[in-house]
Amino acid sequence: MSLLFDSINIKGMKLNNRFVRSATHDGASEIDGRVSHYQKKLFGDLAAGGASLIVSGIAYVQEAGQLRPPQMSLHDDSMIPGLSELAKTVHTHGGKLAAQLFHAGRERSRFQPEKGPAPAPSVIPGDEFYDCEHREMSEDEIWETVAAYGDAARRCQEAGLDAVQVHNAHAYLLAQWLSPYSNRRQDQWGGSLDNRLRLVSEIYKDIRAKVGQDYPVLIKTGVADAFPGGLETAEGIAAAVKMARMGFDAVEVSQGLRGAMFAGAEFRPGIDSIDQEAYFREWAAEVKEKVEVPVMMVGGLRTFSLMEEVVAGGEADLVSLSRPLIREPGLVQRWRQDPSHQAACTSCNGCLLRLRDGKPLACALDASNGE
Repeated sequence: MSLLFDSINIKGMKLNNRFVRSATHDGASEIDGRVSHYQKKLFGDLAAGGASLIVSGIAYVQEAGQLRPPQMSLHDDSMIPGLSELAKTVHTHGGKLAAQLFHAGRERSRFQPEKGPAPAPSVIPGDEFYDCEHREMSEDEIWETVAAYGDAARRCQEAGLDAVQVHNAHAYLLAQWLSPYSNRRQDQWGGSLDNRLRLVSEIYKDIRAKVGQDYPVLIKTGVADAFPGGLETAEGIAAAVKMARMGFDAVEVSQGLRGAMFAGAEFRPGIDSIDQEAYFREWAAEVKEKVEVPVMMVGGLRTFSLMEEVVAGGEADLVSLSRPLIREPGLVQRWRQDPSHQAACTSCNGCLLRLRDGKPLACALDASNGE
């Protein structure tokens, strides 16, 4: 049996293989953010399909951080019963469940302009990648946001989820905070790398204070922005190392702020050959060399033998998949039977376009997607 089916332990959370379903916004919650029947079916299929750890899509920790409805919410205790049902669904099939703690930051105005200027680290006029209204967060707002992350983690623990993952990547608040492009602050929250990491550090401490030392707290971090003038790789790697030393129990390595179109995003299109896969491989391997906690590699992974090579070579401890599991929720089990099977996902990003059209997560090429 392949080493990809070896178990691994993350802070007492035992995973029965090395496959992670990377966080994927599903646009399928109830309109108020509660867990829906659609999500229970979706997550149940993923767990039955063999993913050892399922990370939820972006779950907002406070209302100011909602990207767009419908979106899973962790902002209120009334969400706990639905989260508990979701965890039980995943556990029934032998999987583990983590919620991804999320705040949209300035991206909220892109999708909900009617709510007014969105909270952001800084106001940047003339930004070629972002032309929506935003405002600089006050000191009080920053501390309210810190507490919201801790409260959200506590709700996940009470609901019986196995872990939480802090979202520090892509276009959203914490990645905005880490990037020198979008964080132009001159106070204790901006400037040096340590100051730009202060928000993540305070969030981690607040989470730990509310869930204790034994609950797994993971992080997904972008180690470079997709355009010049943003976060550069060397600084992003250094940030990932600092996060591991803060106490985060596993690090998933991805991209920072997005550039133009799909090619400048974490969900690159047209992955149709093995040489196009694992496009964050070098970053993950470099982080893995420098930290003592498990590292998850994400980014266009499709081929079983390549993922096996990555883990066998010590470049990562786990492999994270998103789009292939939208097309084939049972892909991991299929690989267990036939490692030569090639994932059917064509990286067309039709699933993302569906979400942008207000439809729930499903493969755009699958006629049996439930509609």
